[in-house]
Formats: sequence, C-alpha cells, structure tokens
Amino acid sequence: MNLVDRYILREWLKIFGLVLLATLGLLLMQALFDDFSDLLAQKAKLLDVLDYFAVKMPAYFAVVLPLALLLSLLYALGQLHRNNEITALRAAGAGLFRITRVIWVAGLVLCAVVWYFNASLIPWSVEESRAILDNLHLRHQEKVLGAGQAGMRTSVTYDNQRGGRMWFFNRYSQVQNKGYGVTLVEFDRHHRETVRLLAREAWRNPKGAGWIFHDGREIWLDPETREVTKTYPFTEQAEPFFNEDPALMFVFDLKPVDLSFTELERIIDHFTAEENPKVTTYMVRYYGLLTDAMMPLIVIVLAVPFAVGGVRTNPAVGVTKSLGLFLLYFLLVKTCYALGGENVLPPVWAALLPNLAMLGLGGWFFSRVR
Repeated sequence: MNLVDRYILREWLKIFGLVLLATLGLLLMQALFDDFSDLLAQKAKLLDVLDYFAVKMPAYFAVVLPLALLLSLLYALGQLHRNNEITALRAAGAGLFRITRVIWVAGLVLCAVVWYFNASLIPWSVEESRAILDNLHLRHQEKVLGAGQAGMRTSVTYDNQRGGRMWFFNRYSQVQNKGYGVTLVEFDRHHRETVRLLAREAWRNPKGAGWIFHDGREIWLDPETREVTKTYPFTEQAEPFFNEDPALMFVFDLKPVDLSFTELERIIDHFTAEENPKVTTYMVRYYGLLTDAMMPLIVIVLAVPFAVGGVRTNPAVGVTKSLGLFLLYFLLVKTCYALGGENVLPPVWAALLPNLAMLGLGGWFFSRVR
C-alpha cells in the first residue's frame, strides 16, 4: 500500500470501528429490552443473564456489519469528498477504482469474515443461546410443575415419508427424551398401511441405533384389503432400523430465521420438498446465508459512487440515493424469499437474484461516475 491507500484505509477504519461498536451497543440494548423480562420470568440468575447475552452477541454480527460498513463508507468517503481530497486525487490522474482499491480489498476480506461467521461462530451462538433459554425454561417448569411435567409437548406428529413411517405422540417429554401414548404407522411404497405399532412409551435407544417401545401391541395389516392379519402384544420391543431424530421432530416449530446454518443444513440433508413442502422455506434461508457473504461487496458498490459524486452535487443527495438503493435491496430480498418459499423461484435463485441484481446495478452506477 502506498501513502494514499494507508490514508484512506485509516480514515475509513476509524469510522467503521466506531459505528460497529455503536450499532452493537444499540442491538444489545434492544436484546435487553426484548429478552430481559423473559429471563426474569424464568428466575434466571445474574450469571445466567450475563452468559446468555455474551453468547448471543456474535449472532448480531451478520446484522450489524452491512449497516456499519455502509454508514462508515458514506461518512468517510463523503468527508474526503467534501474536503476536495477525492477531487485532487482524480485531478492527478487516479481513477475512482484506483483511489478506493484498498476499500475493495477490505471488502473481500469482510466477505471471507462473513462466510466464516455464518458457517461456524454464528451457528454456535444461535444454538447455544437458545439452549440457555430452553434450559432456564425447563428449570422453571420443574419448580412449578414438577420434573414429570417439565418440557412436555402434546400432540406431536412426525411424517417420515422417506422411511415410510408416520409417528404420533400424545405427549413427548423433552427433558426425559421419551414419548407417551405412541402410535407408529408403517407404509409400503404405494403409501398403504402395513403395520401399526401402539405403545405406552417409546424412546430412542441410548446405547445404539433405533428406538425402544414399551408396553404395547404390533398389528399387521393386508395393504390390499386393510384387514388385520396378525397382532401380538409385547412388553418391550426394539426397532434398530428406526433412525428418526427427536430433534428434527420439533424443528418445524421454529421459524427459518431462528435456526442456525448447521440446523438448516441438517434439515435440507434429511428432507426434500417432495417429502415436506415446508422445507422449501428453509432451503431459501439456507442459501440466503451462503449468499450473505457477498453483502460487503454489495454495500461498497452502492456506497462508493454516491459518496464521491460530482463536485456540484450536494453530498446529502448521494447519501440519500445510496440508502434508498440499500432499502430497495432489502425489499428485493424479501420479495424473492417469498417467491422462493412459494416455489415460484428455485431456492438457489431466490437467494442469489437480489445480490446479482444489486451488484449489476451498483456496477452500472460505478462505471458512470466521472
């Protein structure tokens, strides 16, 4: 880097750091406003509260970074423009890309940082903070309702079309990882009922693969006539080839935005849109997190042309246009995500189109700057 590169990088990094810290502070205040009352209702201790917010803060990085980058670029480059430093450099023969090349390099670095955060640190933050809340909720329920009723879910249904099995639990305890009042139906390839398994209790085998059913009856049916061909009671029966994961049985109770990257990846690996139409929305969110790595470049290509506009243009006009385009980008994201969730667009393109559109539009504005 030469003297100009170091100067521009230093001026931008100062503002970027301040805006990043200020925005994180604002989000922390919002989190305190939203979650603090819930934590108090669960009788959380001071260490639990501190642990929860310390774990949750990295999840805000993906939200804060684009905003901090946009505001810092608009301010830092706008300040250089108002002081006629950009004009002097361009008069000396330096093009706009040459002047801002250090910003573009920093943008590529931030793309890699966003990719790393979305793939590793943020998933840990999302899952761990949710686990802390769940544990506090279960602990509070145990004190109020007793250990037997804490974490109890009612009327749990799970359709495993790939395995040809449908599950129903009258009640399922997330504390004991055990289901009560179990009905399991197995189907043939034509989706005709062949076996019905009824049990008082069922749980996943802690020592190996499969499930264990207790105190029940297995009923065999003719798929053609639907008549019972065989039935017998059992005290305990193991089914080693049943691979259903209890965690996936409850995953669709959460919104895609509340799931981590790794949880979305597990859903996509386990389900297809044919098996469960709801999985399309989760696929759009998954690919959206992948394409979020392009966000720093989109912010730069939208901010630079308007922050260093012509000398006769009021800088506030360029800032307003840049913020307007950024708002347009988020509206485009929401529209494409909705179309992807309705299968109007393939999930990959629903996540990719807004980014490609804004990169193309920003590149066009960048090429027109004189």
